[in-house]
Amino acid sequence: MKRYIIVDDEHIAHDIIKGYCDALPHFRLVQHCYDAIEAMECLRHNEVDLVFLDLNMPKLKGFEFLRVLQNPPSVIVTTAYQEHALEGYELNIVDYLLKPFSFERFMKAINKLDTVKTEAPTANSSKSEDGLFLRSNKKLIQVKRDHILFIEALGNYVKVVTRSNEVQVREKISDILSLLPAQEFFQVHKSFIIAKRHINEIEGNRIFIGEHIIPVGKTYRSNLSKMFRS
Repeated sequence: MKRYIIVDDEHIAHDIIKGYCDALPHFRLVQHCYDAIEAMECLRHNEVDLVFLDLNMPKLKGFEFLRVLQNPPSVIVTTAYQEHALEGYELNIVDYLLKPFSFERFMKAINKLDTVKTEAPTANSSKSEDGLFLRSNKKLIQVKRDHILFIEALGNYVKVVTRSNEVQVREKISDILSLLPAQEFFQVHKSFIIAKRHINEIEGNRIFIGEHIIPVGKTYRSNLSKMFRS
């Protein structure tokens, strides 16, 4: 369950973000907060996993609020001001959404949640439960990361092959790779990403995963060395 709050002084922003979150399983709104002081009080008395944070607010600006938090939850900035993006990433935010943002752009931010704070996992975090939300045929499908066998590029689409099924999404393979833990997933061919944990054997330029045979591209052979050092 992802428990989130929305910190924004505009009611329409709350409506949009909550509407997007309502489409996601396991997302639960803790509280609507309309300024940073209200948000601080909420965080003091509730467990919160994610904050949707506006920057231009009364009393205390968004980044000023973020700096005073000792152990902040994950933060996705939602703002109309592009010029503060660099400052946000220096504060280790998950993503920086410029208003107005689409549902597709919102989902890219959501999919980054479990990859940004890998250096400081919480006691409640569990890699085996980490999910990747994929949009396929106008539906949102959650795929467990540890269930992914490999990912294959197919023209303008990407096929995600898991233990039990396949999901086809309209994405670039490089965009999918950026959402996955670098120590667990490796690109071994221009069209293939493999999950290290599911490798059965490696023979020459071929990787065997279950009944699947994955080719290793010449320019990606160095990734095999990285795989065994990780």
